[in-house]
Amino acid sequence: MEQPGKVYLIPTVLSPEGLHTIPPYVTAAVQKISVFFVENERTARRYLKALDRSINIDNLQILLMQGPGMNQVSDSEQAKKFLLEGKDIGIMSEAGCPAIADPGHRIVLAAHSIDAPIIPMVGPNSMLMALIASGMNGQNFQFVGYLPVKPGERVKAIKDLELESIKKHQTQMFIETPYRNNHLVRDLLSTCKETTLLCIAADITGPEEFIKTKTVKDWKKQLPELHKRPAIFLFLAQ
Repeated sequence: MEQPGKVYLIPTVLSPEGLHTIPPYVTAAVQKISVFFVENERTARRYLKALDRSINIDNLQILLMQGPGMNQVSDSEQAKKFLLEGKDIGIMSEAGCPAIADPGHRIVLAAHSIDAPIIPMVGPNSMLMALIASGMNGQNFQFVGYLPVKPGERVKAIKDLELESIKKHQTQMFIETPYRNNHLVRDLLSTCKETTLLCIAADITGPEEFIKTKTVKDWKKQLPELHKRPAIFLFLAQ
């Protein structure tokens, strides 16, 4: 039986100006892959061309991964078919590392089921970069993805996370759709204790990078404008 192909977890830039954050071996890997599962086809095409202008995009199979609640089984089955044919595949998120707060993990799990090698590649990860720059507890932290959209449910989630942070001395990390950032910050400041540390990390690796940790009390004095800026939020209750 032919050896299955490999799955390459390909990091992408967090900012259009952040190509310098991608190690050279990522380019070497994409040059030999012809099948890609991606979160956003247009972004993926632009990124591949930025890595190597000589890549013929028309010769590639670029397949859009399904989001939560969609037909993710077909993604997994399609990927297994390519791998069992001996073809390597690449997985790319729209920004950062695949399979964290983005589609991709189901394909990786499917690859494990047929003993296909998984190759995680080094690149920018907004969650880890925000955490290490926050000054908060990096030995006990929790990434919870998106908080609820409905205001009442979101406030309850913030209160629950703050209690957990106090109990475990645990850093809580989460994200929001960029156009709702300002609403989230308002809820954080009106819900959390004034002594709770809050870190806002926006536009990581970009020219407008902003990373600040202050108490909720101090944040209330002056807030950055975060509308439509990719951001990570962290807090540690004291």
